[in-house]
Amino acid sequence: MKILTSLFKLLPVFIGLLSLGGCIREEEFDNSPQGNFDALWTIIDEQYCFLDYKQIDWNAIYNQYRPLITPDMSNDGLFEVLGNMLAELKDGHVNLFSASNTARYWNWYLDYPRNFNESVVEGYLGRDYRIGGGAEYTLLDDNIGYIYYGDFSSGIGDGNLDEMLSYLSICNGLIIDVRNNGGGNLTYATKLAARFTNEKVLTGYIQHKTGKGHSDFSDPEPIYLEPSNSIRWQKGVVVLMNRHSYSATNDFINSMRYLPNVTLMGDKSGGGSGLPFSSELPNGWGVRFSASPHLDAEGQHIEFGIDPDVKLDMDAEDEARGIDTMIEAARALLNGGQ
Repeated sequence: MKILTSLFKLLPVFIGLLSLGGCIREEEFDNSPQGNFDALWTIIDEQYCFLDYKQIDWNAIYNQYRPLITPDMSNDGLFEVLGNMLAELKDGHVNLFSASNTARYWNWYLDYPRNFNESVVEGYLGRDYRIGGGAEYTLLDDNIGYIYYGDFSSGIGDGNLDEMLSYLSICNGLIIDVRNNGGGNLTYATKLAARFTNEKVLTGYIQHKTGKGHSDFSDPEPIYLEPSNSIRWQKGVVVLMNRHSYSATNDFINSMRYLPNVTLMGDKSGGGSGLPFSSELPNGWGVRFSASPHLDAEGQHIEFGIDPDVKLDMDAEDEARGIDTMIEAARALLNGGQ
């Protein structure tokens, strides 16, 4: 299918990563606290894709955390040190997995306003809203269509999209709410975005590591969004976003901003543009990290998020009255307001 063209182009990314030996094998490092520390540090040093962009001195990080490793430390103690070291990357795509815990970095959204209230959104959807795959949608009383897509791990098919856009076709405009959508499957994000363009659009570039150096990358390879060969929306669209719009949702927002009649509204998205890859430590703990940077159509990194066209936060008084400030602003804009 045309909308999957850019995704098939990403296959060489993963093949290239695998050819580099993407996993640090157990035999290369001892299964000891120091061996596991060195294995993790080396994986990030050789394969993490944002060390130079984020201006992280990874050697200094080694010197900071290595003295905390002792031969007789517990697994819990080792996990804490390794997790804290990974947090220096400030990347929500970086995780350490053991049988008992997952190290994660959440400050990329916890340090920002939430700008979302699920119970208030439920009031707009009402009780008779429709569900098409991962999307929930309804007609608002001012003839504006409203779609909430909260998780791109929940799939959506062409039949779902045809039915949804046909049902909403009488509307004067459309709100697509991806607040608190932490990402998921890029295929579904691309499939949705393809319903809002009539022509092939350059939306960004992808690179992958070609060596162990921090700046060893392939030349940027273009990513295009192909228009769907089925029903496509032709009227105004407002995409609502907040800081928790992350990963595949960040990519969706990036694609939508290059399309006609689309306005981004809300808070800056969460980012998370590096395609994740996985490896394993000698003790069996898993590690996930960003391996291939995704750039926008101007060749700029979108790892730290995308700015909205209209910056807007939720108003506490509105929220207390069951009013969503962002939805109301989007309705006004689509109905011809400023």
